[in-house]
Amino acid sequence: MKLLLLNVLFFHFLLGYDYTLKPEKVNATTYCFFGLAEAMDEHNNGNMVNSCFVNTGTHYLVIDSGPTYQFAKQAYTKMKEIQALPISFVINTHTHDDHWLGNAYYRELGVDILGSKEFANEPKAQETRMQKRITKEAYKGTSQVFPNLFVEGKKTLEIDGKKVIIKSVNKKAHSKSDLYIYIPEYATVFAGDLVFNERIPSIRDGNLRNWIEALDTVKSMDAQYIIGGHGKLVDKHSVDATYKYLSELTEGVSLALEEGTDITQTLDSVKMEDFKDFKMYDTLHRQNIETAYRILEWEE
Repeated sequence: MKLLLLNVLFFHFLLGYDYTLKPEKVNATTYCFFGLAEAMDEHNNGNMVNSCFVNTGTHYLVIDSGPTYQFAKQAYTKMKEIQALPISFVINTHTHDDHWLGNAYYRELGVDILGSKEFANEPKAQETRMQKRITKEAYKGTSQVFPNLFVEGKKTLEIDGKKVIIKSVNKKAHSKSDLYIYIPEYATVFAGDLVFNERIPSIRDGNLRNWIEALDTVKSMDAQYIIGGHGKLVDKHSVDATYKYLSELTEGVSLALEEGTDITQTLDSVKMEDFKDFKMYDTLHRQNIETAYRILEWEE
């Protein structure tokens, strides 16, 4: 009996982890696999990030390949059940590994992958954040495959007669590598982690003022759908929560600095009550205040 159980467990390990993914229709051309509003761990195995597929006519364009090889493979399998189309390109919105560790699967298919020029300077980690935090079963098959095509400034693709405009923020916002993708014919913008909703954003690698400026640009675009890197809100107001959070955080911490309030007191005073019911408030908000204090103190 014990031998049978061991054989079953070994067989499941060989198969890997089943993410039980379900594509959700955003509009006539776009489906997304929406991640959970929580941190990566051994329970969700990295399924906390958005990965989207755009049907351009005879191909799928993939925006962010997801957290693991198995996630990417299972997502594409689900999309082929809807319509069996090849992949034209994969675009990685930035260098945080939850958004691109599925690249290895698409590289096996011979697909070109685009990302920020910052990927060219990104060292491969001995062990990725994802690898440290999820199960070995789920990480099985995953390797660090960076984009082979880089975006600096602006790049326009034409896929099935549709223009796909890829723009780099070109300065540190959410990260130093943020891209957003605009498909005018579909009135759709993919904003990556410039946009969070339903949960508090992490600003650990960011610059508040540049991030707000980047969101001003996204808000000004002629788009009916704005799809972020985390959260299920996808209309043109999906930007609002992140914009409000960053603006109020900047204002509150700046005022504390002007008044000579030390960082300990600032951590207790910048509560931002409107966001208390957002996911991850308890784990991220105080960290964000501390990060904002350090950033804005340096500016002063």
